[in-house]
Amino acid sequence: MAGVDQRVVIVTGAGGGLGREYAKLLASRGARVVVNDLGGARDGSGSGSAAADGVVAEIIEAGGQAVANYDSVATAEGAASIVSTALDAFGAVHGVVSNAGILRDTTFAKMTDEQWDAVLQVHLYGGYHITRALWPHFREQQFGRIVVATSTTGLYGNFGQANYGAAKLGLVGLINTLAIEGAKHDIRANAVAPIAATRMTEDVAPEELLAKLPPAFVAPVVTQLLTEELTDTGSVFVVGGGQVQRVQQFANAGVTFAEPPAPEVVAERWAEITDMTGAVAGVNPVG
Repeated sequence: MAGVDQRVVIVTGAGGGLGREYAKLLASRGARVVVNDLGGARDGSGSGSAAADGVVAEIIEAGGQAVANYDSVATAEGAASIVSTALDAFGAVHGVVSNAGILRDTTFAKMTDEQWDAVLQVHLYGGYHITRALWPHFREQQFGRIVVATSTTGLYGNFGQANYGAAKLGLVGLINTLAIEGAKHDIRANAVAPIAATRMTEDVAPEELLAKLPPAFVAPVVTQLLTEELTDTGSVFVVGGGQVQRVQQFANAGVTFAEPPAPEVVAERWAEITDMTGAVAGVNPVG
């Protein structure tokens, strides 16, 4: 099996935590890795080269191939530069893990426009920018693997993370369409919601729980989603602590009205409308 051997993979936000685990495991399996990291703080402030350089040094010391990049995914120019780094260093690019992220947590009542925009720029726009920069290359070579980092906050919600949740679920919407448009070009797009102990989660979960959630449990699943043999696309996986789950939307049988109903009629049928007994995997009714 070819796996990821000799494939060129960009990992954004790879200077620590989950991204570091992804980059190191990919390199150990023969991938040539672009280790991208802005080198900033958890809230996105600041920058530096030490984080990315450190991971590259680890990979090279272990006998792998890697190159560092310090651009921000939050702009189209930054994403284009990341792709250029891959092409200049390795002559091609075959996959991406859109992992870069920041937090600006606060309740919705207190959230500012700047806190909202900053998180969406890095997570949602970052996923868009890096994928948009790669898309022509993937189409031309008739091959591409895309993994975006979604979150259980986006899938299920979490107090104080409206900005983060909106961005993360937006990425699921992105890969749903990329999976459709990329199918005939052997471009697969999937999402992983990692549950792991990193600087992003160090103060949002009890220490005893985080001790059971090393990032190393997530990296093998991300690696699988980048392999040449992969056929899955448009799928979402929740991964952490040794458990791997696929998450999917479901729809019930619903209620059909022969003509526009009065609100009172809708109210009378509401229990049927909301009943999920016997629900099946949802399908886009206009797709």
